[in-house]
Amino acid sequence: MARYKDLPDTIPIFPLPGALLLPRAHLPLHLFEPRYLQMFDDTLKTETRLIGMVQPNPNPGNSAALHKIGCAGRITQFSETEDGRYMITLTGLSRFRLEGEEDGFTPYRRARVSWAGFEADRNGRSEHDHDFDRAAFLAILNRFFAARDLSADWSSLKEADDELLINSLSMLLDFEPEEKQALLEAPSLSTRRETLVTLLEYALRSGGADGEDVMQ
Repeated sequence: MARYKDLPDTIPIFPLPGALLLPRAHLPLHLFEPRYLQMFDDTLKTETRLIGMVQPNPNPGNSAALHKIGCAGRITQFSETEDGRYMITLTGLSRFRLEGEEDGFTPYRRARVSWAGFEADRNGRSEHDHDFDRAAFLAILNRFFAARDLSADWSSLKEADDELLINSLSMLLDFEPEEKQALLEAPSLSTRRETLVTLLEYALRSGGADGEDVMQ
């Protein structure tokens, strides 16, 4: 468990629309812009190796505005390509509340954050959804995949634990950034599952966007 007092008050942030990171989940990222290559190099030198993923929330008065809740991930894997790009993996540690941005000389953005209120993210144990009707959930998911001509390893989906299944689908499925934010802010795994079901049902009713990705 990551102790509250050990977490930094300021972390680098990566605003990336549609990229969702959740606690204990893994997010692969491809870094190629010079500012994010610098962010990676600087983060590796820190004890915690944390990067905060945040959804942009632009408005007419501030095109650089961000949502107030993000999720910090620890760099757990990385490899460098021959042309200097990085392929990295962030492992979700904890959500945070963004309190303000730091002025400084780094080319990337840095933010003051509060970890209060997200203690359950850091307890080191997977969360369970005790009201989870897996058969009904997989039936809706099957309809969603069929409507978009997607494939899946259904045996793995049937056997995955609650948190892995719900959080992985929340991260992988092609929802709008605001919908991803709603999944991030869900206070529990049960409410995230309820939000996910609502989004799946809405997409089925509306026809949604054409899907071309294949889930392996």
